[in-house]
Amino acid sequence: MANEKTSRKAATAAAKVLSNPKSTPAAKSAAGSALTQRGSTEVTGKAAASKAAKVLSSPTASKAAKSAAGSALTQRPSKGRR
Repeated sequence: MANEKTSRKAATAAAKVLSNPKSTPAAKSAAGSALTQRGSTEVTGKAAASKAAKVLSSPTASKAAKSAAGSALTQRPSKGRR
């Protein structure tokens, strides 16, 4: 289980993404996930992690969107070894 929490810097970036009307739905999903985890022990769900990965691989995503997506992915539980 991930024990990470969203940093203040990542939370600020996530807030910028959410308030930007040009942000993609995937970026907003990742930002919302990152903000949810700012002060809680919540972890990133599978759907939000998938959207965050999409944001990170996008050449047009903003720096703020990528920061929020990275934060959300960091808080995804690891699969572990099989």
